[in-house]
Amino acid sequence: MNRPSERTLLFLVGAVQFVNVLDFMMVMPLGPDFAAGLGIPASQLGLVGGAYTAAAAVAGIAGARFLDRFDRRRALAVAMLGLVAGTAAGGLATGLGTMVLARVVAGAFGGPATALAISIVADAVPPERRGKALGAVMGAFSVASVLGVPAGLEAARLGGWRAPFFAVAALGLALAGAALKLMPPMTAHLAQARAASARAAGAPGLLRQPVALLSLAATASSMLSGFAVVPNLAAFVQYNLGFPRDRLGLAYMIGGVVSFAVLRAGGRLVDRAGAPTVAALGTVLFLGVLAFGLAWPQPFLPVLFLFAAFMTANSLRNVSATTLSSRVPGPSERARFLSTQSAVQHIASAVGATLSTRVLRVEPDGRLAGMRTLVAGSALVASLLPFLLAAVSARLRERERERRAAVAGPPAGGAGTRREGAPVSP
Repeated sequence: MNRPSERTLLFLVGAVQFVNVLDFMMVMPLGPDFAAGLGIPASQLGLVGGAYTAAAAVAGIAGARFLDRFDRRRALAVAMLGLVAGTAAGGLATGLGTMVLARVVAGAFGGPATALAISIVADAVPPERRGKALGAVMGAFSVASVLGVPAGLEAARLGGWRAPFFAVAALGLALAGAALKLMPPMTAHLAQARAASARAAGAPGLLRQPVALLSLAATASSMLSGFAVVPNLAAFVQYNLGFPRDRLGLAYMIGGVVSFAVLRAGGRLVDRAGAPTVAALGTVLFLGVLAFGLAWPQPFLPVLFLFAAFMTANSLRNVSATTLSSRVPGPSERARFLSTQSAVQHIASAVGATLSTRVLRVEPDGRLAGMRTLVAGSALVASLLPFLLAAVSARLRERERERRAAVAGPPAGGAGTRREGAPVSP
């Protein structure tokens, strides 16, 4: 089979991620529809969303033990088939219990699918172009926001709440088949695993190394600070800022379009300027949005502008963290590390959303109170991101210097001479 171009490979991975993201994003907007159809109390809808997140986190931890043992193409196909089965099961649900079970299945396969998709991109694209590639693949989130969710809501209006579940399952099945047929076997990491294991004999595992822990902390910083705000954004702009409900879809659509463009441009900027620099830019913008849009909202700042600025800031922060984290593991440990990272993402998102419910309260007039306290906490956690990424980048540079020194061998002047800190040849 002819090897597809890098562009074709990125398109396939992006298409798979579109289905994965759409499956996650469409369920909660459909909540009132299937709650009415299945007799589920609206107060219990949080269980449906939480089931997916919890299952994805557990699957991420479990997948770290075995995902690197398989051909990434086949592993991705299996993950997508499991996601398709979970999504279709949602369309067949008969009550709260069966819907929660369906979302557990979807999350258990959707989480590893994301880790495998990013692993494939990192395997296929060299580091100097990886930011651009990951920015393009991460654009699936924006496309799902702009096109997928509105299409799902319209399908539910025309064909009932079950229709979007079946449509997404069918699309996922088709794309999983295309990926399995058009992607080449992705097994280079298997050939390197034995040599990497021999070189690392006696060394601490990747997940116990400072560079990996710092990278996971950066991921947690980005996700926790963002998801402390995201679940409350729509309610805040409506009840505190007086933004009309019938224009909320337009706000999310504009935010999605802006996010799509920023992810692609931001990925290129990461390749040129470095992840810590781009993360610092995104963090400054994020703090500005928190301060002037949420803590002390100004009447002259339009809500649509605030949505666009918020999406821009989050996109810059996320593409920086994701691109740099892809350099932390070697090929033989990539899916293991990224699966653990996926678990950290889901746990941090859940913690951020949960903490926000402890801080905010609803006033008698419907306004959200406590937003300044929430913003202060989010800003504090968000401010850690550039420093954490700078520390990761410094350790990666040191690791690369040590690798080059080991390849070059001892300096001239005696076989017994060794640069301090360089690894000793076995």
